Amino acid sequence: MSQNFHYKLLAQDGAARLGEVHTPRGVIRTPAFMPVGTAATVKAVYVDQLEAAGADIILGNTYHLMLRPGAERVARLGGLHTFMRWKKPILTDSGGFQVMSLSKLRKITDEGVAFQSHIDGSRHMLTPERAVEIQCLLGSDIQMQLDECVALPASRDEVARAMQRSLAWAKRAKTAFAAHVEKGSARSGQALFGIVQGGTEPDLRAQSAQALTELDLPGYAVGGLAVGEPQDVMLRTMAVATEHLPATKPRYLMGVGTPIDIIESVARGIDMFDCVMPTRSGRHGQAFTWNGRMNLRNAAYAEDMTPLDPTSNCPAARDYSRAYLHHLVKSEEYLGAMLLSWANIGFYQELMAAMRRAIAEGRFAQWAAETKARLEPARKA
Repeated sequence: MSQNFHYKLLAQDGAARLGEVHTPRGVIRTPAFMPVGTAATVKAVYVDQLEAAGADIILGNTYHLMLRPGAERVARLGGLHTFMRWKKPILTDSGGFQVMSLSKLRKITDEGVAFQSHIDGSRHMLTPERAVEIQCLLGSDIQMQLDECVALPASRDEVARAMQRSLAWAKRAKTAFAAHVEKGSARSGQALFGIVQGGTEPDLRAQSAQALTELDLPGYAVGGLAVGEPQDVMLRTMAVATEHLPATKPRYLMGVGTPIDIIESVARGIDMFDCVMPTRSGRHGQAFTWNGRMNLRNAAYAEDMTPLDPTSNCPAARDYSRAYLHHLVKSEEYLGAMLLSWANIGFYQELMAAMRRAIAEGRFAQWAAETKARLEPARKA
């Protein structure tokens, strides 16, 4: 199914894991943060900047790309990597979350999801098989199964139905992916991940993880979290899922999140993360630093000639003053969003690199405690 795709565990400190996900397009060092490039672009950031910041993989989205410019068109143009000029691995989400949250009208059945585009109202049908087909056309290195995302809070019966449907869809996705491999429309080394669902019900999460493990997929994700539930509930639920997932496969927590959430999740055995927060915050004048989140709209920065972080490897954080960034943000200049998004991507990659070093040196717990204490809101935020 994915002969050139595998996970290598290099070290473990408590439940925190240092590893490598090997793909034909390169190695993903874990713990890893994947910048979100929903529509074949990480907003306001060049791909060269992503690579220089240390990103090993980025994320694209099936829903958005199937609607515009269309998966078939991307395939004709050489695939997603060529289209957006990114040579390293790409993970594509299946589009399930976007269908549930963005579509004007949708109808979910065991077959799939019928929906209207949020762009032009056109009608579409997304099934587990079609989601795999689209991702094969895009040429993504890691594909996600189509799953049903239930908005929380929800009744246990509703969560259980969605979990069972997602399991059925995972089996269909695996069969569809194998068919694409057989006929050559899936590239060697591509991999399909399953998604653990079950809301915040521990037994349903365990059941989902165990059933997916039996499918022997190359990797697994934990979905349906970070949707408004308290942090302690999210962490407890995620820990149940990882407890029942194989240690020999990568574990991906979808849509998380804040630096502290990521640290806490690594401490519970998660390897891969994605979130729009670095670039979305950057577009709204916020910067992530080792001393907490900063709001550059604040007048306190108007004459502050210090950079965001003089020790950063990222030029946006190291070489531009807070006063200048404040001016750009207040003036609504494009460059402000670009520099802050770049700086935030740089910080997230530095955070992951620091975690990898701490795990390798057997001091993750101490590093985590010290770093979480530093990441309290900055005094001027």
